[in-house]
Amino acid sequence: MVMMDDGFVGMRHMLTIVFLSGFAGFMEGPVITDVTVAAVCSSPDDACSLAVYLTGFQQVAIGLGTMVMMPVIGNLSDKYGIKAVLTLPMCLSILPPVILGYRRDTHFFYMFYIIKILTALVCEGAVDCLASAYVAENIQGRTRISAFSILAGVKTMSSLCGTLVARFLPVALIFKVSAISFLVAMVYMRIFLKERLNDDENGYHQQDDGDSNDVTMLAEPLLNNTTITTSVLNKKQSSLKDMMILMKTSTIFVQALVVTFFSSFSDSGMQSAFLYFLKARFGFDKNQFADLMLLITIVGSISQLFVLPRFASTIGERKLLSAGLFMEFTNMAVVSISWAPWVPYLTTLFVPGAMLVMPSVCGIASRQVGPGEQGKVQGCISGVKSFGKVVAPFVFSPLTALFLSNNAPFYFPGFSLLCISLSSMFGFLQSLMIKDVPPSQLNKEINSTSREEV
Repeated sequence: MVMMDDGFVGMRHMLTIVFLSGFAGFMEGPVITDVTVAAVCSSPDDACSLAVYLTGFQQVAIGLGTMVMMPVIGNLSDKYGIKAVLTLPMCLSILPPVILGYRRDTHFFYMFYIIKILTALVCEGAVDCLASAYVAENIQGRTRISAFSILAGVKTMSSLCGTLVARFLPVALIFKVSAISFLVAMVYMRIFLKERLNDDENGYHQQDDGDSNDVTMLAEPLLNNTTITTSVLNKKQSSLKDMMILMKTSTIFVQALVVTFFSSFSDSGMQSAFLYFLKARFGFDKNQFADLMLLITIVGSISQLFVLPRFASTIGERKLLSAGLFMEFTNMAVVSISWAPWVPYLTTLFVPGAMLVMPSVCGIASRQVGPGEQGKVQGCISGVKSFGKVVAPFVFSPLTALFLSNNAPFYFPGFSLLCISLSSMFGFLQSLMIKDVPPSQLNKEINSTSREEV
């Protein structure tokens, strides 16, 4: 792993929070498909269309809410602090698993379903978004991409541990332990998390709302040879206007958002299709889902915690991003033509690719603004991710239900997975177009836009 300097050591509390909340969320993954099917389908072995459509509708509803809420949450974190803003989402996350921990019949499932949608409007992605902003604010220079990788690796480790626990615990205990883990994460965050590391060395974070010259300086330009210029973002403006200014001045940021959309579109399609495909095609159950997820998280966590941080600074975010998207494409293309139950296990060799994408995107986007504006940027990325989650179920839920039914136009159960792989290919092609802006051009555009807006 990379050398743990003071900045990385100071991140331990945020990493602990990410681990605990991720552990709680990932525990539900291997069992929620079986719980949904048992609650709404006539036969527990039938991946009926209603279960697929309910999952798709939930993704759409949550995606619409988070698409609006994540930029707002990111903006609020820049104004009021990450610790204060993070408290509400972590509190609300406790409610849904409490319901299924009590009972899992049809009525309680629908109660869980509704409350899950309502709470996820604020909770979904909030920890990841604000954790990324926390990393970007506190870790500077070429080590930032390694920090993003470690953050993603800790999230993957939480998935590994959560899935491992879910593999052996009975269903009722899974949701109870999940609720307890969310509670512990919230209490730990309130007690131990520092708003900023090395506050005395980061005076730029302090704000004076009465100061008319409230424009921050770009403390870390995108290019190493670029001189420090006026920041693109103005703290008095709305987050939407800030993002419009940044997109005007940074083609790289726009390209990163396009890649984010296609990656999120693919990931959301996977949630709509992958597990139901395995259940209908090969009869996978809770234990097999857990085994597969365990293998995925083991491979992913090793690559993120021990391999990627060693090479990230040398290789660079752009090459890592392209490599990751191409591996995503290959993974889903092979899974879509699975001819035996062992094929999805074999394709876990491509899992590190999926783990490379978002750390690389976050690293690229974080270099477009100064440390005191990272909440807005990471919130915008989270909003685009949510937009991808909104769009994907409209495409992949009906497609999955159709090709897993007896009314498919032709026999290809994995057709929706093939379409998902094509989405990753579009993201890959866009990533190849990301280039550095010449220093003189970047300075000219940023200064010109800042004078016009101020």
